[in-house]
Amino acid sequence: MENIYIKLSEYIPSERIFLNEPMKKHTSFRIGGPADIMVLPDSEEEIIHALKVCKDTSVPFFIMGNGSNLLVRDKGIRGVVIKISENYSKIKIDGTSINAQSGVLLSTLSRAAVRNSLKGLEFASGIPGTLGGAVTMNAGAYGGEMKDVVVSVRCIDSNGNIHILQKEDMNFGYRTSRIQAADLIVSEVNMELEYGDQQESLDLMADLARRRREKQPLAYPSAGSTFKRPVGYYAGKLIPDCGLKGLRIGDAQISELHAGFIINLGNATAQNVIDLIKKVQDIIYDKYGVEMIPEVRIVGEE
Repeated sequence: MENIYIKLSEYIPSERIFLNEPMKKHTSFRIGGPADIMVLPDSEEEIIHALKVCKDTSVPFFIMGNGSNLLVRDKGIRGVVIKISENYSKIKIDGTSINAQSGVLLSTLSRAAVRNSLKGLEFASGIPGTLGGAVTMNAGAYGGEMKDVVVSVRCIDSNGNIHILQKEDMNFGYRTSRIQAADLIVSEVNMELEYGDQQESLDLMADLARRRREKQPLAYPSAGSTFKRPVGYYAGKLIPDCGLKGLRIGDAQISELHAGFIINLGNATAQNVIDLIKKVQDIIYDKYGVEMIPEVRIVGEE
């Protein structure tokens, strides 16, 4: 890893390259072993440099945003983690058009839109992830999805080549997009909103925040909704119907407030969470024949 560090630092300042970085510091679950190397790029050129170093040295890499939909296994991540977040988060607004770098938080982006009297991103104000992650998985809440506002996406492939995808090229679906299928990295996103009443947008965002506080276990670390919505069902209903609300393995627990969330009561390990996910899957499949697919992304050395 020392050789990789040296090659990365030829273009990226050493203060934004970390060795043996604990991933629990970078995930909303507050869980995860160390990454061999973590890089915090602040430009597209630095992202491409990191990718090329990894390719030239045959070292695996992993792209992450804010870590809000991520469970890192207890042994951590081998290779290089490229974290695209606050260092790469500029926003440009021109009329009803927004161009933003992929590391910007959705909460920051939605507030910027409202400050400019633009509506259409209120639904995203409480989603705790970055724009890049949201576009990759077509994040949505309260009736809105990223596909509703995206015009085009500037992407980088694993070889460092740039691609521009129009909305019709993105193959947006429920919690999926072409970004996932083609293993691309979101660099910038162009969006189109509408002019709206600023106070109405603020009131809507306040209402959505209140509903989240009342219905979601925000007081505990988690990765948001643990499971994707099964076709014809709701995870938040199937789980309590099987008597699983409050079920606990170690410090991982199915939230008693919202059964669609697994929370970290303080010292949960990734294995605690994985075992709890497996138990939920087995019980629900045995009772209903429904396959529960995790929405949280599980990564790292097994």
